[in-house]
Amino acid sequence: MPFTPEQIIQAATELAARRNSGQPGPRLPDSCRPHELEDAWQVQLAVTRSLGQAVGGWKASPPSAGKLVVAPIYQPTISRAAVCTVAFPANRELDSVKVEPELAFVLAKDLPAREQSYTEADIDAAVGSVHAALEICASRYADPTGLPFPEMMADGLVNNGLWLGPELAAPEAAAFELRWQAGKQALQTAQAKHPNGHPRAPLYWLANFLRERGLGLKAGQAVITGSYAGVLTVPAGQALKFDYAGLARFALEFRRG
Repeated sequence: MPFTPEQIIQAATELAARRNSGQPGPRLPDSCRPHELEDAWQVQLAVTRSLGQAVGGWKASPPSAGKLVVAPIYQPTISRAAVCTVAFPANRELDSVKVEPELAFVLAKDLPAREQSYTEADIDAAVGSVHAALEICASRYADPTGLPFPEMMADGLVNNGLWLGPELAAPEAAAFELRWQAGKQALQTAQAKHPNGHPRAPLYWLANFLRERGLGLKAGQAVITGSYAGVLTVPAGQALKFDYAGLARFALEFRRG
């Protein structure tokens, strides 16, 4: 059965309320669980309308079988501060934060909706800078383990914010050695690799996905295109240091918002 406007609104109202409260909950009621990717996309759009917050960026990855990786990142959840506050349930201790090491492409020019497709050269020309970044991950579901992809997509694919770090000192790379350290703990290393092989491939796809749907990208928005090292669990309330193999180095600390 087609997902109705009433079902879209019901799902979006619940997910927006959980974002506003910072309190996750159970699966959506049977009556408004999206089963198709397009239904999940429509719920995302409705959540954005319900929140009334500006979209400050996007997360994206080219589509694959049964998956459409696209979700807005809301401007109030984007931080450049050395002390980054994160939304967290009031009844739980904030002892750790889940992050994904990524690159963020910040646009200097709009790529608005239009009939003609954008070429890679068009999109490259609109990119103003490339930054080291950490996607901040959390779900509006209390237990997202094993949920069908459309339900995860409706909730924004666990995006809970973005920490936007320094501009890269060299052109972006598809792979590099990632190093990070929390406080006086041992230095951690990983062979970081972009999941698509080409860090801009998801950006090229996203620009035309949004163009076709009458949305487009706007100057100032940051687009993240996939984690180089999966999900890292880092402690809150401690100084964190990251080194993207000389591409960028930065330090920050996470605290409750």
